Amino acid sequence: MRQAIWFFILLAGTASAQWRHFGERAPLSRDMLTRHNAVRARLGMPPLAWSDRLTARSQDWADTLLARGQFIHRPNSTYGENLFEITGATASPAQVVSAWAAESRNYDYTSNRCSGVCGHYTQIVWGDTKEVGCAVARGRGREVWVCNYDPPGNWAGRRPF
Repeated sequence: MRQAIWFFILLAGTASAQWRHFGERAPLSRDMLTRHNAVRARLGMPPLAWSDRLTARSQDWADTLLARGQFIHRPNSTYGENLFEITGATASPAQVVSAWAAESRNYDYTSNRCSGVCGHYTQIVWGDTKEVGCAVARGRGREVWVCNYDPPGNWAGRRPF
């Protein structure tokens, strides 16, 4: 009987930990999608839809990067991808998307040229992109944020919108 009680206590603890984990994802997904679509709306671009498939892929890669201590794009990906990393602090969806959107100052639409880094911004506003999914991995004082986009953007020689 004592073993059965411990089993149920353990099961309840596991279920509540999973519930908290999934509960954290819903606000993150809503906030990341809202932030992406606000950037797009300023240009009159249609909103993106949230993709659970892309979210799972993003979580897998964020977890991998955190575990390996790396910060690189997934090799040979068929999706667009934005990465963000912070050490010794935490970031919010607003900070992550704002950092990427701030690259707009480096992009000149008329010449379709970038002076510096602007690929994160142009991926957010890429006209053909329809879906996004994002995730964050946290541990050892570090956060790695990953967003995947489908269809991908940033095709050489093409304007984002």
